[in-house]
Amino acid sequence: MTAGLDLALLLGAAVLLVAVAAVRLSTRIGLPSLLVYLLLGVLVGEDGLGVQFSDAELTRTLGFCALILIIAEGGLTARWSSLRPVLPLAAMLSTVGVLVSIAVVGAVLHMALDLDWRLALLYGAVLSSTDAAAVFSTLRRLRLKPRLVTTLEAESGINDAPVVLLVVLLSSDPSAAHPWWQEVLLIAYELAAGACIGVVVAQAGCWLLRRAALPSAGLYPIAAVGLTVLAYAAGAVAHASGFLAVYAAGVVLGNARLPHRRAILGFADGLAWLAQIGLFVLLGLLVSPSRLPNALLIAVVAGVALLFVARPLSVAASAVWFSAGRRGLRTGKREQAFLAWAGLRGAVPIVLATIPLSLDVPGAQTLFDAVFVLVIIFTLVQVGTMGPVARLLKVGAPAEAAELHVETAPLDRMRADLLQVRVPRGSRLAGVHLDELRLPVGAAVTLVLRDGAGFVPGPDTRLRSGDNLLIVSTAEVRDAAERRLRAVSRRGRLARWYGEDGSGED
Repeated sequence: MTAGLDLALLLGAAVLLVAVAAVRLSTRIGLPSLLVYLLLGVLVGEDGLGVQFSDAELTRTLGFCALILIIAEGGLTARWSSLRPVLPLAAMLSTVGVLVSIAVVGAVLHMALDLDWRLALLYGAVLSSTDAAAVFSTLRRLRLKPRLVTTLEAESGINDAPVVLLVVLLSSDPSAAHPWWQEVLLIAYELAAGACIGVVVAQAGCWLLRRAALPSAGLYPIAAVGLTVLAYAAGAVAHASGFLAVYAAGVVLGNARLPHRRAILGFADGLAWLAQIGLFVLLGLLVSPSRLPNALLIAVVAGVALLFVARPLSVAASAVWFSAGRRGLRTGKREQAFLAWAGLRGAVPIVLATIPLSLDVPGAQTLFDAVFVLVIIFTLVQVGTMGPVARLLKVGAPAEAAELHVETAPLDRMRADLLQVRVPRGSRLAGVHLDELRLPVGAAVTLVLRDGAGFVPGPDTRLRSGDNLLIVSTAEVRDAAERRLRAVSRRGRLARWYGEDGSGED
């Protein structure tokens, strides 16, 4: 009676272990792991091992479940001190930018391929959302300016909410549609209510977790992730945006001082990886490789329109609102160019393509196949060139401090963070003595790794190119310590004359 279950568990466990091993391989060869997972799904599917799967409705349901976990992890690991300055720009990219992208891609497909306006705009809506999993996994491996990374991560966490609403609207029966102004008000309500519900659920959860004496430390991570799922469900029941509720709840929980916070982040990270693997493999199962060549032309046209026209225009239309604002909100031309290039697509557009597919919208099958092809081609192009483009545009920041997630209770009890800083070639950190760093009280360089050997430094230790520094900082002074390191990496010993970040503009 359990033979079928045993076989399914055997195949599922084998695919999971291969996918986990593939992360290491993909990192080494520079191939995006999401493509490896999609390939695994295709190999297991009808043209590979022969597993038949064509349930678009189930794929959409499971895809939404996976996205909840992926977006929750993105919110939990987002630092509010970094997110707050870029939130207005991320919000504009997720609303105004999305509308511009939909209009441009839809217009190009309508004029170039004579697609029906509704279907052309549906292509634009499906492709307008950047993918949280692709953005998080790619950008966190690169050393970029923190402002750029945070903007792209926030955009990918926020823009799913309006895009899902627009895709559902365009996939619905046109005869049952409401007047446009009612649709606009409905979307505005769903976004605002979703954000409020997420914050309220998370605040209540923080209050409970701080006062609850749970019998096991392992229950705290389960409770924290459960709260983000509760936020989604509460938002959905209230006819609000569940995805925005998840992200808002994750940000609030991730920035609260909760018991066993490190364990919570580690648990959420593991769940997000599992969700990514399952989601990409499932999407690979759903596709039929024999149909993909027929969708190649429309995929290339849509991709070129998106990458070289729609995305740059959407970034420009979003950033222009802050061009004359205060310095913290301004976005330079180089940064705008990188934001345009780094708008990664991944599983989210493919999941969104299952919505019209499950509703039997005319042309939905070709839409799904075209999006699948586009994601594969443009992920290879964009991810493979992300580093060189960052260097070309001079938006890299190799000396930025990176947080190390060490799952040990003492760090939680002492409210401390562990940071790693590498002194790259050409950095003004080289040649500076430790006492000249002038780190705030509460932050200290505890270990230096040089030429493969580690040692505990003293005040007169002089930093060299290639050194790796391990810094322990209390939570209260972490941001100040990062600003000070950034200042010294820009200006060296003269940093104190150029303001707290070394730019000379503070």
